[in-house]
Order: sequence, then structure tokens, then C-alpha cells
Amino acid sequence: MKVLVTGAAGFIGSNFVRRTLALRPDVSVIALDALTYAGRLSNLAGLAEAFAGRYEFVQGDIRDAALVDSLVGRVDAVVHFAAESHNDNSLKDARPFIETNVLGTFELIQAAVKHDVRFHHVSTDEVFGDLPLEGGERFNRVTPYRPSSPYSASKASSDHLVRAWVRSFGLRATISNCSNNYGPYQHEEKLIPRTILLAASGVKPKVYGAGVNVRDWIHVDDHNDGVWAVLERGVIGETYLLGADGERSNLQVVGAVLAALGLPDDFLEFVGDRPGHDLRYAIDASATVAELGWQPAFGAFETGLPAVVDWYVSQLRAGAYSPEVLGRLGVSGLSTSI
Repeated sequence: MKVLVTGAAGFIGSNFVRRTLALRPDVSVIALDALTYAGRLSNLAGLAEAFAGRYEFVQGDIRDAALVDSLVGRVDAVVHFAAESHNDNSLKDARPFIETNVLGTFELIQAAVKHDVRFHHVSTDEVFGDLPLEGGERFNRVTPYRPSSPYSASKASSDHLVRAWVRSFGLRATISNCSNNYGPYQHEEKLIPRTILLAASGVKPKVYGAGVNVRDWIHVDDHNDGVWAVLERGVIGETYLLGADGERSNLQVVGAVLAALGLPDDFLEFVGDRPGHDLRYAIDASATVAELGWQPAFGAFETGLPAVVDWYVSQLRAGAYSPEVLGRLGVSGLSTSI
């Protein structure tokens, strides 16, 4: 089986490629990435040598119709991770989110229909908007869409395009909406890597507002195992929610990172909240578990987090982050206490 993975040099995509090649010897991968913003070729380092003959990297844009058509015509399935995905950036300039997340998805599904290729679209729980902080309500596959940022609106648009192409053009597609991921190879501006890098360098990490906003956390490997479960056993046209019952407030997440680093829980700084900050996300993955037999393996968030913290600290110590990258975060060096 040959799979085209879009966004393959990003956080979740690179973990998917690495895990697929390591655990599925019958699968070969074409890794496609434009290497803009969060896509880094270093996230895929060593794969060409370790998996010669099963791995190919292509630098290119999913909006390039000719390139997309040529690649989709060579594979059995497409797993579509590629997306502009940083909420804060979408509030500053929405255009790249519309162009990549909507128009790029359009080019991919056009090619998938033409070549009759299985298509899996990776989406987010942010398309559903947010939930009250209190109460047990959770998102499910029939929750109405209420996106609240240009990013989530662009992902909602791409979800609807996929569904329309399934119904109107026979696209053999599934969709998964996942909660917040944590793990290695994530862009340093995201909450968990940023908190680790700042705190490990002796700089107090920043927390929006009062830190009460809640996200539902899942280890990236659990997410990617879920993607494979959907790809192999999912029903065409169906949507599957992937989550691990990992609801934690932002303050709890920062506190867990500080604890893993051996730092006091007040080693942080509260800053003004961002515009349109969603209150709470929570995924009900029970239908996915029942229908596909998929189960998150990492357990509680606090169980999986320490190894992730260790990975980022080791990267920091090894000089994996350039002075420019660290400077943008406000990091000047590694704390002698870590």
C-alpha cells in the first residue's frame, strides 16, 4: 500500500509518517509538505536512510493542481493533514488559512475523485465552537458547527467540501475531528512546547487570562493510531471523533509541565486573554471506540506528559532550536536548574 501524506513535515503529520514507517512494513509513504511556518524537514530527519525504498519526500503546495494530480495518481490513499493551524496567526492574517485549508483541500479531493483514491481528511474539534466551562456536555459527530476563528472556519469549510464531494462525486472519504494533540516535533509557539522551552530556560511561561479555558488532550500517537483505524475500518462518508478524555484547563497544563520540570506551580505569568478565546473543548469518542475498536493507549495526560517534556528539554540542550527561534520566545539560554 502506498499513502500520500500531506502536511508530512508538520507536528502530527511527521509523527504519522514516522509511526507508519516503523510499525507498518507493508506501507510506503510519499511525504508532501510546502515547508512553510510549522513544516520542517528536520522533523523527518533520518527517514530516507532508515526506510529506503518506502519513503519519498516531495516539497510542494497542495494548491498546485498539477503536482497534486501527479502524486495522487501514484498512491492508494491520501491522508490529509496539511493545514495552516495556529489560531493566533489566523486572527492576524486569515488569507493563508483560506487558501491552504479550503482551496488546497479542493485540489486534493478533485484529484482523489479523478483517480478513485481513498481519502481521509484530518480535522479538528474547533469546528464545533466551544462548550460551557461547567457541565458534562461533549462534542459528538452530530454537534452543529459553530467555528469562532478564521482557522476553525476554514477547517469547517474543508470538512463540508469533503462531505459534498462524497455525496455528489463519489469521493471515497472519511473525516476525523480530533482534540488537542501533544507530543514531540510540535511547533515551539504552541502551548506545551512553548511552556517547556520557556520554563526550562528560566523564563516564566505566559498563561492567557485566568487560565481557566479547557482543552481535551490526546497523545499524538493515539491520534495517529485512530487515523489508521478510520482509514482501514471506517465507513465511507462517516465522521469519527478522536479524543482521550483528557480535559485540562490551561493552568493545569502549565502546572503539569512545571511539575515535570521540578518547578513551583507559581512559576508563570498571567497575560491578557486573546480575542474569541474558546472556553472549553471536550470530545465524546465513544462511537469511534465502539465502531472501530480503537482505544487511546497513553492513559491520563499526566502519564504521557513527562516523556514529552524530556524530549523537548533534550532538544533544547542539543541545540536543536536556533537562536532566532528561541529569541522569538524570549529564551536566552538553558537554566542551570533543569
